Amino acid sequence: MIVSDEIIPARAGWSRVLSRGEVLRLVDLEGKQAVDFLCYNAADYEERYAAADTMKINGNIFIRKGTVIYSVNCNPMFTVIDDTCGFHDSIGGCCSSALNRRRYGKPDDPNCRQNFLAELARYGMGPRDIVANLNFFMYVPVAADGAMDMGPGISKSGDYIDLRAEMDVLAVVSNCPQVNNPVNDFNPTPVRALIYRAETPPAAR
Repeated sequence: MIVSDEIIPARAGWSRVLSRGEVLRLVDLEGKQAVDFLCYNAADYEERYAAADTMKINGNIFIRKGTVIYSVNCNPMFTVIDDTCGFHDSIGGCCSSALNRRRYGKPDDPNCRQNFLAELARYGMGPRDIVANLNFFMYVPVAADGAMDMGPGISKSGDYIDLRAEMDVLAVVSNCPQVNNPVNDFNPTPVRALIYRAETPPAAR
């Protein structure tokens, strides 16, 4: 059963509360579009996504099918039950006015931190509630010597990731507006956010 089906415009923010057992499908409609992501226990916003614990418990820096996304209390928040892309990023964080100023000299460019703050304000949260985030469809390769950078996206048009809620959870998205590096192929595009509850998922389209 489809609960909701929305298009998140290029550069926009989005948020919804999912009930335990519901699945959030994020679809990269045109390919190579980074989707920044945060999540919180819907009953207690102090319990939120924990990047380091998610990496340590899963034993990998990449998010892919089978990955469990953990909270700061090491409770499962989401499980990735399907994924057509792989190598989703857990270390790159989000772009911000400060980062755009430091790296590109463009502090006034739209950014994911700004999108996150606008969405979090709807739930009474603010800057202190932003933590290190996930980046779906964004590839951040790490070399043997530890070198890393925002690599070009590897997702294709129609690639998707399915996230099953393991608790009632607030999901917050910034459809990344970055144009100063290749995470969006220098061209931010819309993505689809579909929430469903079913044994058999809806057909991809």
